[in-house]
Amino acid sequence: MKNYLDITEDLHEYVLSVSLREPALLKKQREQVSEMPMSAMQSVPEESQLLVLLVKLMGAKRIIELGTFTGYTTLWMAKELPPDGKIITCDIDENWTAIAREYWKQANVEDKIDSRIGPAMDTLDELIKTGHSNYFDFIYIDADKQNYINYYERALKLVRPGGLIGIDNVLWGGSIVDPVNQSAEVTALRELNARLLYDNRVTISMLTIADGLTLAIRN
Repeated sequence: MKNYLDITEDLHEYVLSVSLREPALLKKQREQVSEMPMSAMQSVPEESQLLVLLVKLMGAKRIIELGTFTGYTTLWMAKELPPDGKIITCDIDENWTAIAREYWKQANVEDKIDSRIGPAMDTLDELIKTGHSNYFDFIYIDADKQNYINYYERALKLVRPGGLIGIDNVLWGGSIVDPVNQSAEVTALRELNARLLYDNRVTISMLTIADGLTLAIRN
C-alpha cells in the first residue's frame, strides 16, 4: 500500500464537502471570476482557507500579498484580520483589481487593504528603504514566476523572525518534473525550489495542495 493518496476528482469533492467553509460572498466572487478569461489565476478555495488558518494561528496583523488578481485570497485574509490588521497587495492590472475592490467594499474590509498598482518589486524595495525590514508577519508570493527568487529574497528581509512566507504554484501544473519543459516560468521555479531546500535561513515544507504551495518560516 502506498503511503500517499492519488487524489481523484471524487475524493477531492469529498474533501471539499466536509471541510470547506467558503463564505457566501467569496463563493459568489469565485463563481463570477470562473467565467472570465484567465480565471485559472484565481487561487482555489481550499488553499485560501489554509492561508486563513495560518494567518489566524500566527495572530498575523501585517501581510504582504504579491499578485492580487481579483482579490479573492485578499478578501479571505482581510475578513480574518483584527481591526488594526493591514494587507498590502500588489498587482500591475487595474482592471482586475477593480473587480477586487467591489467585493472588498461589499465585505466592509476596504480599510484593511492597501492596494498598490505597479511592479511588486518597487513596493518591496520601497518598504525596505522606509524601514519595514523584520516587520511583516506573513508574505504571500503569487505573482510573475520569473521574479520569484527576487521576491523571495526581499520577503526574507521584510518578514519578521518567526514570520511566514507562502509561495504559490511551485509545481506549475506538474511540469516542474518534465525535462522537456524549459520555459522561463518552470526554470525560475526549479531554481527557487532548489535554493529553498538548502536555505538555512528558513524552515520549509512543500505541500501538494492546489498547484503546489511552499511554506517557509524565517528562522
